[in-house]
This record gives sequence, C-alpha cells and structure tokens, in this order.
Amino acid sequence: MIDTPALLAVEDVHAGYIKDLDILQGVNFRVHPGELVAVIGPNGAGKSTLAKAIFGLLTPHQGTIHFQGESIVGLKSDQIVRRGMCYVPQSSNVFPALSVEENLEMGAFTRSGSLQPLKQKVFEAFPILADRRRQRAGTLSGGERQMLAMGRSLMLDPQLLILDEPSAALSPVLVNEVFERIRQVNQLGMAIVLVEQHARKALKMAHRGYVLETGRDRFAGSGAELLDNPKVDELYLGGARVSRSLN
Repeated sequence: MIDTPALLAVEDVHAGYIKDLDILQGVNFRVHPGELVAVIGPNGAGKSTLAKAIFGLLTPHQGTIHFQGESIVGLKSDQIVRRGMCYVPQSSNVFPALSVEENLEMGAFTRSGSLQPLKQKVFEAFPILADRRRQRAGTLSGGERQMLAMGRSLMLDPQLLILDEPSAALSPVLVNEVFERIRQVNQLGMAIVLVEQHARKALKMAHRGYVLETGRDRFAGSGAELLDNPKVDELYLGGARVSRSLN
C-alpha cells in the first residue's frame, strides 16, 4: 500500500482561524488508496483543524494539499466532493426532520440516475438503517445518527472518507458498533481518515497513524508501531500498555 502513489498528500500545512495565530504549524500527512489512517493527539493538537483544512472548510496560508495528484488548496467543499472526497463532521451531520432514506437521497446531490443501487449498498453496510429507513433521523440514537451520516457520504461513492470524532458522546457499546462499521466500510476498499479521541481503538484498526501535538505531526507509523512506541504510550495513550487488551 505504501509503495503506491498517495491518494492524499498534505505537505508543510500551516492554518488557523485567526490571522497570525496558526493551529497547524507545518503538518505533513499522507493517505494511500484503501488505507485507514488514524489521527490522534491531545485536545487542541489540531486534529479537527487538519480535517477541515483538507476538506476546504479552512484555507491554509502555507503548504500544499494534493488529492488524486491535483492541488485542492483554495477549492470549496462542494468542488472537493465532486473530486471524490467526503467529510463527516462530529455533530450536526444529519437532517433531523427528514427520514433515514431521505437523508441518504440528500447525500447523493451530485449524482444522476437511479439511487437504488447506492441505497442498497448502504443498507447492506448498515443494516440498522434499512430497518429505520422510514424513521425520522432526529429520533435515532447517537450511534445510529453517526451510521446515517457515514451512509449518506457513501451515497457519493467517494475515494476518501474523512470522519471527525465519530465516537464522540457515544456509550461504550455504541462506540464499538460504530468502529466495527468503519472497519467494514474500509474493507470495501474505501480510504478513511479517522480523527479520534479513542486513540487505542483507532490505532488497533488503522493501517497507519499520526500523532499530532501543538499543530505538528510528532509521530507517524503503522497502528501497531504507534501502540508499541513507549513515548506514544506514555504521552498519549495513558501509559497503560499492560491494559491494552482490556480496551
């Protein structure tokens, strides 16, 4: 996987929300086709800022971002979507007044022709959504809403899916369910960037991972390598390597 050209390449990116106050301070980041790449780090490290910069919600003032070999810096989010990338934010990621099926149809706003094959693909990936297809999204549980948000993105059949804290505010049982669905989507061949606070769980299922600290990529490697790195364990994973099997 690593020998193939990068699907997404972020080089020396500096970005922030306030002029002259960067949150990202020279981040380097790569995703290859079919990879699941975890982004972990403490609060305020720039994880969500990186996701927003990649997806065009924040314009870097230094550095480059290439997707499928072409620069996407300065493009709007809808232009990036049409190039094959989708982003699922942490919250406000479904239309609560619409049904599950209507939400999925809204997700296919750039496509023409029959949506039935795509909906069937989503329902196979997320069977609970098939059972709830007529139910209003606002009445779903937190975990079901996250699955719907992911399913809506899959309606565009993207090359890359960016998930920003998909397990936020979920119970442990629902966290496990959402992570399993993420794994299954990745096994279909879709590249995924997983921004997560559940660092151990994310690294266990990731092909590769990055640890951000104060806006920089401090550590990078395979998920297994980062889990076994004593410094990463001590600084970012709670220093509880012996209890890893319990998480």
